[in-house]
Amino acid sequence: MKAAVYDVKGAPGVLQYVDVPDPVTGPDDVLISVEAISIEGGDLINRRSTPPPFPSWIVGYAAAGTVVAVGSKVRSRRVGDRVTAFSMQGSHAERWAVPAERTWFIPDGVDAAEAAVVPISFGTAHHCLFTRGMLRHGEIVLIQAAAGGVGLAAVQLASQAGATVIAVASGTQRSSRLLELGAAHVVDRVENNVVDSVREYTHGAGVDLVIDPVGTTLPNSLAALAPEGRLVFVGNAGGGSQPTYGRQCSLTRRSWGYSWAPFLKGLRFGQALTKYCRL
Repeated sequence: MKAAVYDVKGAPGVLQYVDVPDPVTGPDDVLISVEAISIEGGDLINRRSTPPPFPSWIVGYAAAGTVVAVGSKVRSRRVGDRVTAFSMQGSHAERWAVPAERTWFIPDGVDAAEAAVVPISFGTAHHCLFTRGMLRHGEIVLIQAAAGGVGLAAVQLASQAGATVIAVASGTQRSSRLLELGAAHVVDRVENNVVDSVREYTHGAGVDLVIDPVGTTLPNSLAALAPEGRLVFVGNAGGGSQPTYGRQCSLTRRSWGYSWAPFLKGLRFGQALTKYCRL
C-alpha cells in the first residue's frame, strides 16, 4: 500500500510517499480502507521536532473510511462499517489498523472528510471546556488560536453551552467566520493587544476560562483571567517553553491525546458527528 512516511525529523520535505507493507490487524483491531485523513497540529509538530522511533514512520493521528477486516475478538464492528478513528500513528496511508474501541460510526449523510476531523478537534475541545475547564452557562471564555482545529471546535461548543466567547485569531476573513460560528467578539491578535481587548469587552473583570492550545501565549492568557479564573492549556502549537506560573487560578496542563479518550468512548458519537460536521 501507499503511505506518507519519514525517516528523520525536519521540514515537510522529509516526507515521502512510498510503498509499505499492509498493517497487521491484531485481535482487537479493525482494518480501515482510508478515504479521508485529518492533518493535525501534532502531526506537524512531531514531524519537524521528533525523530521517528522506526524507519518509514507513517504519520497521522486521524482518518475515516470503511472497515475491510476485523480482528478475532472484535464484535462491535463489521466489514463494511463506515467509521472515523483516532490513534497515535499511521493514519496517512491507504489502510490503517486501529483498536476497534478507537473508532466511531459515521452517520448517514456525513462524508468521510467531515468525519475525519471530529475526534481530535471536538474531543479535545470538549474535554478542555467542560471536563477540565468546568465551563458553565453564562460564563465568559477566551479561546486562543480560535481559527485552528481545536479553537474552531471550542468556539462552537462553548457558544452552544451558553457561554460568551471571545476568540483570538488574525485577519478579517477568519474573524467573520468565527462570528458566524458563535463568537461574541473576535480579537485580531496582529492589530490589537489581546489583554487590553479582553478587559474592554469584560469591563475590566477578565474572563472565567481560557483555552490555550498555543503555549507561547500563556502570559496573555493568565493576564486575561478574572480572579479565581481557570486556564486550560493543551499542546504547544507555538513551539515555545511552558513555564510554571503562580496565580489564583486553576492552571491545568493537559495532553490532547489519551486524556480525553474516556469521554469519546462514552459519547453518542453519531449525534456529535451529525451536529458538528454541519456547522
